[in-house]
Amino acid sequence: MASTVPVVDAKGLGLTFQTNDGPVHALSNVNLSISKGEFVSFIGPSGCGKTTFLRVIADLEQPTDGTITVNGMSPREARERRAYGYVFQAAALYPWRTIERNVALPLEIMGISRTEQAERVKRTLAMVNLTGFEKKFPWQLSGGMQQRASIARALAFDADLLLMDEPFGALDEIVRDHLNEQLLELWDRTQKTICFVTHSIPEAVYLSTKIVVMSPRPGRVTDVIESTLPKERPLDIRETPEFLAIAARVRDGLRAGHSYED
Repeated sequence: MASTVPVVDAKGLGLTFQTNDGPVHALSNVNLSISKGEFVSFIGPSGCGKTTFLRVIADLEQPTDGTITVNGMSPREARERRAYGYVFQAAALYPWRTIERNVALPLEIMGISRTEQAERVKRTLAMVNLTGFEKKFPWQLSGGMQQRASIARALAFDADLLLMDEPFGALDEIVRDHLNEQLLELWDRTQKTICFVTHSIPEAVYLSTKIVVMSPRPGRVTDVIESTLPKERPLDIRETPEFLAIAARVRDGLRAGHSYED
């Protein structure tokens, strides 16, 4: 049945970059299945392949070993069918375009009518609480608001899969907490599948239904932790024994990964 097909399914996935200094093994034997509606965070040290794995899903990098499917298709087919939205570390908004025109950009490229563009932009800006800022330029918005606009752009063409590469990493803790809360609300409303890269253990535990712990290069999956936290998660859930126990397991997985040898 189509409904049982994983949104992302990687088997024995590996990626080796060829460089002038020799091969760089970015990913090795990654086996991972992500189901529809899951919120999956990837955590590990810098250079462990978290972003590379996201880029493989998005067909921005091609694996050299193993297989991967996105909604039962190759990443290339998924990209051509616009099966995902991608939110980068930086908001990557065009400074000469207003917020509404930045959000509308992928819709323009897709050839969607102006009327439908306007409807989608209005709807997605409302989702990220940016109604009233349509005519502003990126430089007139705070960093957190710019990232919300970037999320709106990724949501505008209504893909079921959202890939997020450490989108809140450059923001201060107060703003980050607020955006974490908003992202959980957005995920609950849209029922999208989210793959989220982070370096923050509390962020990974707070947001996720599943946490993927990765080792240093070559990136391997050292642990996959299913969250037992309820779907409703106020920020103070981070002080509960259940939350702290999951965070401790993530921390242990990261330590184990650092001592992992072939």
